[in-house]
Amino acid sequence: MEKFLIEGPSRLAGVVRASGAKNASLPAVAASLLTDEPLLLSGVPRVRDAHTMLALLAHLGVDGKWLDVVDGGTSLELRGCGGTPTLTAPYELVKTMRASILVLGPLLARYGQARVSLPGGCAIGVRPIDQHLAGLSAMGAEIELEHGYVEARARRLHGCDFELSTPTVTGTENLMLAATLADGTTRLRNCAREPEVSDLAELLCAMGARIEGAGTPTIEIEGRQSLAGASHAVVPDRIEVGTYLVGAAITGGDVTVEGARYEHLEALLGALHDVGAEVQRTAREIRVRSERDALRCRDVVTAPYPGFPTDLQAQFLALVTQAGGRSTICETVFENRFQHVPELCRMGASVTVDGSYARVDGPRQLEGANVMATDLRASACLVLAGLCAQGTTKVDRIYHLDRGYERMESKLQSLGARVERVR
Repeated sequence: MEKFLIEGPSRLAGVVRASGAKNASLPAVAASLLTDEPLLLSGVPRVRDAHTMLALLAHLGVDGKWLDVVDGGTSLELRGCGGTPTLTAPYELVKTMRASILVLGPLLARYGQARVSLPGGCAIGVRPIDQHLAGLSAMGAEIELEHGYVEARARRLHGCDFELSTPTVTGTENLMLAATLADGTTRLRNCAREPEVSDLAELLCAMGARIEGAGTPTIEIEGRQSLAGASHAVVPDRIEVGTYLVGAAITGGDVTVEGARYEHLEALLGALHDVGAEVQRTAREIRVRSERDALRCRDVVTAPYPGFPTDLQAQFLALVTQAGGRSTICETVFENRFQHVPELCRMGASVTVDGSYARVDGPRQLEGANVMATDLRASACLVLAGLCAQGTTKVDRIYHLDRGYERMESKLQSLGARVERVR
């Protein structure tokens, strides 16, 4: 099993380019089920979750091919096989990634039926799909749960007025995908407002859909008989960008991330300013500089976008272990998202957890140790801690990290970190 070996402390300095967003790429890939015409997606990161989704789409009859482009990046070409594909997404392909449920809406909308394995459990907490199913039922689908599978049928979905009980991102995306081929107009209320939702709407409109309101609580979709192919550039990954900016702050470094969109990270950038980091931003570039001995405590509360991202909570918690005073982190999105805390404490951090609150006393000099990642963002947290720790840190189970970060060790090395991938 692969690990990261980190020699600390390191000071991150230099320029790194943002990858495309994993969480925007997965629904974009699922959108290929809505047409037999080719989709060309640029900026899709070559991360484990993208390969998992491509394997699932291949099973469902969509051919995916990576293409090299002039600037050294990659694009992904997707093309349906024509005819009626396999309409079952089996457990073996769905169990490792909850976003696999995003194939349910497109399959049902286009082919009138789908059989998709229920996603497995998740280390950071329960993420039910009840809103996906309730929305599809409101659009006319007949849904049964049998032997661990969602079995859905509909002669043709129809438009409806549906309010989500909670602004779930994948739920909003799944219903948007389905509504593009429904008969009539669908109005979704209490929608997720994340940039990845808006990015999917942009792609679907390029394919011929009519969608208004993406990025707001109410989204209106006018159904079409069919959709066409399109070319689309995936939005930059705000969580990856935020991770490297926190890396600059925790190591007393100076990092510029190119291709970043500051408007997607307002909550984090405000928090970084408040802890004492210097933040500079332009339309497509963010720079963070800091001095480690000048870091100050800062409380944060995670919330759906545009609030402080739950996917940056673990990284920010690592940062405030180096800040003077007590910081309180309140996690409101997932119930089990402090699993990185015991590993940080093994490195010398002073953190106590009480329900949805973590109280962090700093600064504490972290010491290198053998630690184990429990989920994707916990992995990034432990890597950042290792960068500012004294001595050697070995981060085990980095397959979690590989689900969402493209070439992290290479990017960190380019910024001056002493990190390598080992077995």
